[in-house]
Amino acid sequence: MKSLAILAFAATTVLGHGYLTIPSSRVRKGYEAGKDSCPECTILEPVSAWPDLDAAQVGRSGPCGYNARVSVDYNTPTDNYGQSVVATYTAGDTVSVQWCVDNNGDHGGMFSYRVCQNQTLVDLFLTPGYTPTNDEKQAAEDCFEAGLLKCTDVSGQSCGYNPDCTSGQACYRNDWYTCNAFSADSNRACQGVDGAALGSCYTSIAGGYTVTKKIKIPNYSSNHTLLSLRWNSFQTGQVYLTCADIAITGGSTGGSTTSKATTLSTSTTTKVSSTNTVTTSATSTSCATPVSTVAVTFNEIVTTSYGQTVKLAGSIAELGSWSASSAPSLSAAQYTTSNHLWTYTVNLAAGTSFTYKFISVASDGTVTWESDPNRSYTVPSGCASAVTVSNTWR
Repeated sequence: MKSLAILAFAATTVLGHGYLTIPSSRVRKGYEAGKDSCPECTILEPVSAWPDLDAAQVGRSGPCGYNARVSVDYNTPTDNYGQSVVATYTAGDTVSVQWCVDNNGDHGGMFSYRVCQNQTLVDLFLTPGYTPTNDEKQAAEDCFEAGLLKCTDVSGQSCGYNPDCTSGQACYRNDWYTCNAFSADSNRACQGVDGAALGSCYTSIAGGYTVTKKIKIPNYSSNHTLLSLRWNSFQTGQVYLTCADIAITGGSTGGSTTSKATTLSTSTTTKVSSTNTVTTSATSTSCATPVSTVAVTFNEIVTTSYGQTVKLAGSIAELGSWSASSAPSLSAAQYTTSNHLWTYTVNLAAGTSFTYKFISVASDGTVTWESDPNRSYTVPSGCASAVTVSNTWR
């Protein structure tokens, strides 16, 4: 019993810390309002943070973070944060963003900025007093992962491969931003990104260093959405998630936009497997005329070889009515050596419920179905004209 207590203590006192500072995250505003004594302690652990940067389920942390040290869930707006935007950006602009890493808690690794363009999902995190369920948080995280603001989208920005990752590993990618080598003699880990002075940002433990990069604002419009920072630690099994309330103007591809007063009549999410796959259904009363048809994009992460095809088979006619030969094929146009992404977009009637599976077709025609159980999905009924469902082959 004593050894278990020691292990529990060790797990909760690991020092690894960082949070979004520009634009002002909910965590920063919580600290400034006196609601959080340790803004850098918003940690998701223990998880598999490396080398697969997208593998960890976010659980209660969600895209905005949960600070267990002070029992604050930053996915729920309060009077101090989440009910108004802190910055307004213009679609297509390149802007500077910054986060803060603690001197004693810099475990190296990689970090990313993301925007979820499914306003119906984002609205769950803009409703005062409402705490999204863990499955709703994961659904939103999947959407944020799909809305990655790539380092390589910024012209002239140096986007390297992490020195603690090797070719062939899932972390070997330069669309995320990288810290320096964890054990470097100088300019080590995330502190070395800026070479900033100790104390250039606030942390309550040992003082912080700024980590500054540039992002390109996506071609999207929203009166109130979220910018989420995700930092995956190299040294420890920890992920750090924080978000800031922002607005984006001038976008040509934006769906519905809502204010902080959004009212949700229903919101349900069902987790269907342990492989980072969730299905969502949300109804919003924030628009006068809900859409009748929704463009549903299915993202599937699966490693394939030349000549293979991935298909999407399901219980409705649009997905071949469970016939492998009639099932639509996914596109590998976005498939890279570091991101094994297949995609397919289909227009479906709002409210449609169905079950589905992905299948792999070899060059010789051999069909392989992914393992049970069947996945299930309900197309949202509301204002969102497009949604994304992210999956991983099982």
